[in-house]
Amino acid sequence: MKACSACQRILPDEAGFCPVDGTALAASEDVPIEADPEDERVGSSMCGGRYRIRRKVADGGMGRVYQALDNEEQRSVAIKILHPEVAMEDIAVERFKREFELSARLPHDHIVEVLAFEQTEDESFAIVMEYLEGEELRNCMQREKFVRPERMIRILAQLAIGLREPHELELVHRDIKPDNIFLCGTESGPLVKLLDFGSVRDNSLGAKKLTVIGTTLGSPFYMSPEQAQGLQDLDHRADVWSIAAITYEALTGKVPFYGVNGPQILLAILGKEPVPPSIVSNADGFAGPKIPEAVDDVIADALTKSQTIRIGSVGELANRLGHAYGLTGEHGLWAETSESELAKAVAAAAVAAAGDARTTRRTKAASVHGDDAAASERGPQVARAAGPVSRRAGPPSQRLPGSSADGFHEEDFIMGLPDASAGRRRFFILGGIGLAVVAAVLFAVLR
Repeated sequence: MKACSACQRILPDEAGFCPVDGTALAASEDVPIEADPEDERVGSSMCGGRYRIRRKVADGGMGRVYQALDNEEQRSVAIKILHPEVAMEDIAVERFKREFELSARLPHDHIVEVLAFEQTEDESFAIVMEYLEGEELRNCMQREKFVRPERMIRILAQLAIGLREPHELELVHRDIKPDNIFLCGTESGPLVKLLDFGSVRDNSLGAKKLTVIGTTLGSPFYMSPEQAQGLQDLDHRADVWSIAAITYEALTGKVPFYGVNGPQILLAILGKEPVPPSIVSNADGFAGPKIPEAVDDVIADALTKSQTIRIGSVGELANRLGHAYGLTGEHGLWAETSESELAKAVAAAAVAAAGDARTTRRTKAASVHGDDAAASERGPQVARAAGPVSRRAGPPSQRLPGSSADGFHEEDFIMGLPDASAGRRRFFILGGIGLAVVAAVLFAVLR
């Protein structure tokens, strides 16, 4: 293995230069590790000398992630080590160990591969996993503001494949967010890896529960209503909600439910509906790709409050999103199709949809002109009767059921023409009712 003297990255032997800073690489044993005054682990060997830690990669609430060299396997690995205070909590350690055990059972095409669970010399615990080179979806969203539809469809397709088996095993991730979706760069587009199964809920029979009833785990912006309420009937559809919320944000540049703090966000999730994505994309100043109206129904069905009527799987969500953008086939195909090919298909579908829309508008316009010409040929009486109705008719909510804008009722027309006797009938009926009311009033006064 080789290493970069500038950033301490570990890279394969065939690499010549660091892809990050362009520094010429050398054999890892020939590149000294700079000491970190704030972290004694950097530069040290851990777990019986098997892993040599070269650099800190990331910090989280539970622990810290390092890149290290596995001296036995001669490969680059990532090591997640619990913070000292977290390592003293029995439940936290149990959940950390379960994260390893559950992750080890899962396929790793689109889920990060875990390799070992270790106890460290500084009395903490570590999970060793494959080291991934790339970036989190969060970084991509922050840099580009919007994720193009072809990329988002491909990401969803791969997430659907990755989550199929966990969901079949009744495992709920519960913390799917842009920070836990990792994109590894490839020639055909990002290879997706889902990270951090530390908040997993195991709904399988006899599984041990590590979360207190009523406790909420997860990130507020992407938390389903049932998860926000700490309900016990939470299942894999909570993950569908989270991925739909991520999709909304990726396409529109805005989270579907906003609040300045956790409680406000959860109140919005429980009591509000998101603005349809196509309306967001039609607003002045929107700089992302236009979103077709067909996407609105997909997002609405995935973000419905009731999990019983929500889109039932990530695969179905991915399929419907792709179809809303005009793709044919299903997510298994799109996951392996290059991003550039998907972009061509999405663009072609958009052009075809625009052509269909123009044809529809022309057809409607021709139909209206044809109706007007036919009305003129039928004579002035029909035109006079129909004209005022169309001009003065308001929204249906402003008219009584069965009535028209001119006060005519459905029964006042014979073969589409006003019945002349209808007004006389209504006059006698209303007059009779009026006399009856007057008589009743006089009777009450004189009595």
